[in-house]
Order: sequence, then structure tokens, then C-alpha cells
Amino acid sequence: MTKLEEAIRKAIERSGQTQYRIAKETGIAQSALSRLLSGERGLKADAIERIADYLGLEIVIRPKRRKGR
Repeated sequence: MTKLEEAIRKAIERSGQTQYRIAKETGIAQSALSRLLSGERGLKADAIERIADYLGLEIVIRPKRRKGR
């Protein structure tokens, strides 16, 4: 599981929302969401984006810090 998927999984768990509700509101199959939460399988970027948006999260990509700087 990628760091992004792990962060989304944790955010889903903290949200208190049911898998059913998140799946229904985002248009993502509940089975796909269940596989993500169990660590069995990831989701495509657009699905991760829809979940993040639903949970009020922003995905930010920035350059890595170089070691020693």
C-alpha cells in the first residue's frame, strides 16, 4: 500500500463514515473501498481524489527535501 493510500485509509477510519456511505457519495464501488481498507488492493488516482474531496482533504504534491539540506 502506498503512503497516499495509507493516509486515505486512516482518514476514512477517523471520519466515522460507513463504507457504504462513502461508496455511495463518491461513486466508488463498496467492494473496491473494502479492498483498500483491508490493504488488499489500491485504488486509481481519480478514486483517491474523490474520497479525499468527500472527506474535505487536499492532496498536495511537492518536491522532496534532500538529505543534508
